[in-house]
Amino acid sequence: MLKQFEEKMDKSLDSLINEFSGIRAGRANPHVLDKIRVDYYGQPTPLQQVANISVPEPRTLMIQPWEASLIKEIEKAIMCSDLGITPNNDGKAIRLNFPELTEDRRKEMAKDVKKKGENAKIAIRNIRRDANDAFKKQNKASEISDDELKDLEDKVQKMTDKFIDKVDKTVEEKTKEIMTV
Repeated sequence: MLKQFEEKMDKSLDSLINEFSGIRAGRANPHVLDKIRVDYYGQPTPLQQVANISVPEPRTLMIQPWEASLIKEIEKAIMCSDLGITPNNDGKAIRLNFPELTEDRRKEMAKDVKKKGENAKIAIRNIRRDANDAFKKQNKASEISDDELKDLEDKVQKMTDKFIDKVDKTVEEKTKEIMTV
């Protein structure tokens, strides 16, 4: 019974971690390109499926398309994205140079990380509420006893606390990563 709610909480945590992977913290991270789609023969295709992405230097990403004709499309996709980085193209590959983040930008990103963490906690608490409502319905329909209801509510609360702790730790790690110069 508890398994489905635990899976939902786990998905909320995974979603947060996935969101954090797209936030750049001064170093070049290939995951910032995860959401970028390139027009490949009329199909919006993830950048990772049409090019090799490497990190030759700590602040540089190198994108080597498998087909030279894609360079212009990849440049266009990066320019249209919210990355805020201008691609440099040498005819064979595209380089993205990540500038050093300013103190203000770091603080702004840390606030954004905390906000995303809060949203994940809200999602987890909503799952707890849904679980408790489901258990109360079962209790009303005499499918479970009052003692079983109390026991299930306690277990859901412990599970919620565990996931909220994980969210807090994840937010703390990402904030530390962003604030480290």
